Amino acid sequence: MKLPALFRRRHVWVPTLWTWLVLAVALGLAAFFAARNVYAFLAPNEPVGAHLLVVEGWMDADELDQALRALETGRWERIVTTGGPIADFEAGDTRYYADRARDYLVRRGLTSDRVTAVRSPASAQDRSFLNAVLVRDWVASSGVAVDSVDVFSSGAHSRRSRLLYGLAFGPQVRVGILAAVPSSYEPAAWWRSSAGTEEILKEGIAWLWTELFFHPGPPGSHDERWGVTPSPQAS
Repeated sequence: MKLPALFRRRHVWVPTLWTWLVLAVALGLAAFFAARNVYAFLAPNEPVGAHLLVVEGWMDADELDQALRALETGRWERIVTTGGPIADFEAGDTRYYADRARDYLVRRGLTSDRVTAVRSPASAQDRSFLNAVLVRDWVASSGVAVDSVDVFSSGAHSRRSRLLYGLAFGPQVRVGILAAVPSSYEPAAWWRSSAGTEEILKEGIAWLWTELFFHPGPPGSHDERWGVTPSPQAS
């Protein structure tokens, strides 16, 4: 009895050295162009001409100054600052990022009746989305009719902020975005510093995760706020 063959000969095509070189060059060029453009992708400047501007209150003083310069155009009638509790606040300081940002803007020339601080309760996760939900709820409770809103955020965080505000407000409200320029690294060459590399990698992964896997609960539900139930306080 003849045993079946255990092996057989086949012809396999493999890339030549020149093919590997061409592939390496192509991949290198793709990585180069991706690196040169990833910051611009994560930090778009695309306002939609809204009358309401949301300023994310956790930004540093230099970024808040950039928001002030943007406000000099006068296109926004109302400004909202956002943010939850400040973990390391000192006696005499404000307890919330929302209040701190509002006070900063008012001290530098904005009229107090033009700026509202919408505070967020403490939350261990999805703080930016919670801020967006509370701004939406403030809009609804204040009787302000909006079909669009612009958000002023920090550098590479901006694309994710626009995405989260879009999820919170829903498709009936257009969300624009303005991105503050970081002072800790050069955006056009972010890979040359540890601060830039850390920021781009962190925000790129966070945006991608949000885009693919973040699915909040129905508007107004307990799940939407991730179990955070206290009402915001406005001033």
